[in-house]
Amino acid sequence: MHDRWMMDDDDDEDDDDDEARDDDDTRARVRVRARIDSMFSTTTTTTTTTTRVAPRDSVRSRRRGRGGGRSARAVSVVARADARALAPVREIARVSAKTVEPVAKPVIGSTTLAAGAAVAAAAAALAIKRAKRGSGSSKQKRIVIAGAPASGKGTQCELIVKKFGLTHISAGDLLRAAVAAGTEAGLKAKEYMDRGDLVPNEVVVTMVKERLSQPDCAKGWLLDGYPRSEEQADALIESGIQPDLFLLLDVPDEILLDRVIGRRLDPVDGTIYHMTFFPPPTPEIAARLTQRSDDTEEKASNRLSVHHKNVDAVVGKYETIMKTVDGNRAKQDVFKDIESLIKKM
Repeated sequence: MHDRWMMDDDDDEDDDDDEARDDDDTRARVRVRARIDSMFSTTTTTTTTTTRVAPRDSVRSRRRGRGGGRSARAVSVVARADARALAPVREIARVSAKTVEPVAKPVIGSTTLAAGAAVAAAAAALAIKRAKRGSGSSKQKRIVIAGAPASGKGTQCELIVKKFGLTHISAGDLLRAAVAAGTEAGLKAKEYMDRGDLVPNEVVVTMVKERLSQPDCAKGWLLDGYPRSEEQADALIESGIQPDLFLLLDVPDEILLDRVIGRRLDPVDGTIYHMTFFPPPTPEIAARLTQRSDDTEEKASNRLSVHHKNVDAVVGKYETIMKTVDGNRAKQDVFKDIESLIKKM
């Protein structure tokens, strides 16, 4: 009886041990599944290497050297669950271990390299050409344009300024501004202008020098109708003012007289019209036009005579930079020749 009680006690202890191992096995399965879940939740596309590790509880069970039928069955169940759960992981490791074929590098032939080099050389040459062109266009342009009265200097000056951005300086405009302002120099100049004679050098040179010293002349300037005599040219040279191009508009005298007599000025906007070649667009504009006091046939003839007497002497001072342009054509044709000359500077 005592032995049976002892056996019953042993059986009870075995049952207790089996229940404890069952609990351990359950906890082991939970840990394995949690570990697998965490592995799959953090899986990336990088190569994965997985090592199969036997469950710690199974190893512990084997070390005990006992466990009976129930503990062995429990361990077997856990092992099968581990195997099923880890199968995807082993598959990932198997696929990751495959050899990846290297991507072949493109082969560039000598013809392609030569073509690329040619394109690069052409682009470099174009960039150098543009740089030279840009540096050339930034050089200060100093130009004098001369011609008889009504030769078209004013029209060509407008086109030059618009194209090249130079500062237009007219000695005549400076004198007329002084006359309009009623200054001492202006009143003195008016006497000569009304007769068609040249204004004394000491009056004009001072005004021209002051105007050329203004900041807007830094890029370049276009001196219109000055110098008109050898004395004026000498005074300009002595003052250190030296142009790079001297343009001379050539027009026959009979055409010049016709242009002068029919010329009219709009005092509102400064537009110059001609009653035959460029009439005012409306009667209102025609009614307000004025005629310069020296635009009569008598005075115009005197001015032409003075011009021819002095022009040869002026040209002699600038013969190395002088270019003659036929001014007896349409204004656009005249400007085409002038534009070409300026671009060659």
